[in-house]
Amino acid sequence: MIFPTLFGRWPMPSWTGIWEKSNPTKWKEGRFRMYKYKKLFHGLIGSSLVVLLAACGDGGSSPNQTVGQKPADKAEKPPEPVELKIHAAGVAEQEFNTRFKDVLHKKYPHITITWLPSSGASNSVAEYVARGEIPDIIRNISSTIRTNYLDLGLGYDLNEMVMKYKYDLARFNPIFIDGLKNLTSPNGELYGLPVSPFFSRVLYYNKDLFDKFGQPYLKDGMTWEEVYDAARKMTRVENGVVYRGFSANVSSLLTYNEYSLSTLDPAKDELSSFETWKKIFDNYMRFYQIPNNTIGKTVAEESAMFQKGTVAIHSDIYSPYLNLSMLPNWDMASIPIIDGAPKKIGIFPPGYLLITKQSKHKDEAFKVIMEMLDNDVQMNDARNGFLPTLADKSVLSVLSQNSDAFKGKNMKAVSYYEFAPLRPARAKGMTVIDTNTADAMLRDAFMNSALGSEDVNSALRKTDELLRKEVEKEKSKTK
Repeated sequence: MIFPTLFGRWPMPSWTGIWEKSNPTKWKEGRFRMYKYKKLFHGLIGSSLVVLLAACGDGGSSPNQTVGQKPADKAEKPPEPVELKIHAAGVAEQEFNTRFKDVLHKKYPHITITWLPSSGASNSVAEYVARGEIPDIIRNISSTIRTNYLDLGLGYDLNEMVMKYKYDLARFNPIFIDGLKNLTSPNGELYGLPVSPFFSRVLYYNKDLFDKFGQPYLKDGMTWEEVYDAARKMTRVENGVVYRGFSANVSSLLTYNEYSLSTLDPAKDELSSFETWKKIFDNYMRFYQIPNNTIGKTVAEESAMFQKGTVAIHSDIYSPYLNLSMLPNWDMASIPIIDGAPKKIGIFPPGYLLITKQSKHKDEAFKVIMEMLDNDVQMNDARNGFLPTLADKSVLSVLSQNSDAFKGKNMKAVSYYEFAPLRPARAKGMTVIDTNTADAMLRDAFMNSALGSEDVNSALRKTDELLRKEVEKEKSKTK
């Protein structure tokens, strides 16, 4: 390197002192010449430094640029504006805006979400497809993904995006990912990611009635036998008012059972497990055989009985949408488990966010979905009463903290047991019928038995016959 030589000390001869003493005049002349040489040399050093510093920097740099400093990076080009159309059946636009709109706009200001109306026959996914207005993102529930997505030729396997963005599927409760794949994906395709709300079963009880009749409150972990005993004691007639001990959302009793039992057998064209369904029917039927605890005439009437204030115990789903404001003093307890059944809480499954294969903005759509399912978003959802789809159970600790309706309630009841898996799909090659149609047949059978028009065995045999006919009807469409 040249730097040590340039910046070293000026070499002074060792005989300087001798020269100074022996010849003062010559010494002065020599000092003058030496001064000129030093001045010239220092000028050369300065010139060399300028050249060296210029060589060290970028040839195109500004003269004021610091040594070694890189020129400022060019500003990144802002992303092009993108419009994403979303169809979310079963969710109101106001709810979507409250939960997601601000979050998405802050994260992706260049993406505009266009909300497609979903209520009414003319606004179904099938109608949008028929009109050539295919959404980019669709929200469906697991039981309708086949009919309202795959059968319409919209299916897009998200595994591609999961790999591209290294997205961790383990962050979700595995029953939701595995359940969807079992229902829709014979070859491991992943068509959607789970989004709240989903609903688990609980027991609601009217504390005022328990106080009125001097009975102890319900508690978590009770058996159906203990609940039956409480319902029997609470059912009575006083001053012409019939007080019922028990009512239920019949759909939740049957469809969201702890066995994860489907109505139609996954592998046979018949009612799934006749004996298990008989056990389920018998467990609940006894409540409606208590004198003065007659079931409502319809499923809707029975579901609304608790709000009237004359029913002590009500079996239903936990839901942030439930309005019990007309009851000043109520609470919840965990749903009991039928003796011998898996200790699981039956659930109404979550929705799933799907991308259509026709979308021209799949990357943007996936980014939007990732943001909607972000931990912070789900934490905020949980505070407002929505059960999270995450595997992390700590999120449940804040459930309904911001909800006036559930403030001070026993929120532990909602997840007292593990959630039951989604009901299995029909086996590969088996004829598929509409799930809602099959479940409606089973509800009718239960109502007929509870109202006394049929015994349980006859009602279940009739359901079996109807299911077989429905399968044959579906098979005839492909002949």
